[in-house]
Amino acid sequence: MAGKTRDNIGGDSEFCEKIPLPKPQGHHCFACGTANPIGLHLDFYRLDDSICSEITLGREYEGWENMAHGGIVSTLLDEIMSWTLIYFKKAFFVTRKMQVKYVRPVPVGEPLVVKGRITKDGSQLVKVRGDVLDGGNRLLARSEAEFAMVSEDKLSSVPEGLKKDMKELFQKMERM
Repeated sequence: MAGKTRDNIGGDSEFCEKIPLPKPQGHHCFACGTANPIGLHLDFYRLDDSICSEITLGREYEGWENMAHGGIVSTLLDEIMSWTLIYFKKAFFVTRKMQVKYVRPVPVGEPLVVKGRITKDGSQLVKVRGDVLDGGNRLLARSEAEFAMVSEDKLSSVPEGLKKDMKELFQKMERM
């Protein structure tokens, strides 16, 4: 359900509406899949020109004591940037390159906000930025990535059922 919230992420003090995004059911994606028993089970919402997710990581995602494993942090960033493209581009793509900067330790057991937005929108290559923020809106990690847009026929290793589910998702998002 959509709700008004104060978006203080990035310093904006205007009221923005959180718009929940639909997602395919039954897939095993580690980050967003609903059928993966050990996955992160991320849900997403649009907030102005960004896509966001909220999560509190448990100790099963720990690296050093009380800190999230860097690979989990990287996964959060890759996933939020991917969902940013899913929503705003409604197209198939692959991650071409990604750089992560770990700014502060990412705690386990505390609420986090993961946020993505497009920074450069080209026809074949799109650049996206992802941020991991703590409850006090402090930057913990940032990523910048380049994604290559791919036509559906070039995704021969992706099962037809998943392609169909993604096309249906794109259609749902078109109506939002």
